[in-house]
Amino acid sequence: MQHFAEHGYHAARVGDIASGLGIAKGSVFQHFGSKDGLFFEVYKRAVRSFPKYLDAPPEIRAGGFFAVLHYWLTRTEHLLREDWIPYRIALLGNYGTDLNLRREINRFLITEDPYGTVLFVRFGLDRRELRKDMDVEMIVSILDWTMERFQDALLTAELDPGLFRRQGELAEKKEARIQQFLSVLQRAIGDAPAASRAEVVKGMSAKVLAAGRNGQRHVGKASARTNRA
Repeated sequence: MQHFAEHGYHAARVGDIASGLGIAKGSVFQHFGSKDGLFFEVYKRAVRSFPKYLDAPPEIRAGGFFAVLHYWLTRTEHLLREDWIPYRIALLGNYGTDLNLRREINRFLITEDPYGTVLFVRFGLDRRELRKDMDVEMIVSILDWTMERFQDALLTAELDPGLFRRQGELAEKKEARIQQFLSVLQRAIGDAPAASRAEVVKGMSAKVLAAGRNGQRHVGKASARTNRA
């Protein structure tokens, strides 16, 4: 696993892996069939090592579906600090492999559901926190896709904070990004009444407008002070 994590999928050499293990190169091919087969087994081992959604502590699960999501998002940095190698393997499998291998990976993710997403969605449905007018598989797909990419974005922010700020502006705080993401996700798949969703949107819009007006007042005061000077 470490060799793939350090060198990447394409640059990794089966001969070097075999030498590191003290076995013949032919033994690797005999057991796994190909380099793709070897990496696929490594990928499955990596993602199986990650916790499932419902592995969150009982007191977090008691808070509900979105409380569980918040818990795991706030622990995203753990992937860099303690699980760097499995996370790197997961990234390589998701973004850095050939199309044929990617098909096998997608089939594995759907059939085995290593993160327990289906059970987690049913947990949210049982608690009446998720929309019942949406197909379960659709909710699972939305959750898998958005969570994966948002967590990648959070980790990218740790590695390269410049990607998350505009020139001359401070980086947005991690907790604020998480809350905004969960708010969007809740409006998309949450079982809040339409009126409640409209009030949320209205409230957010009011805050944006108020911030804009405050900014204009500050600019106006600054201009006035400049003119007096």
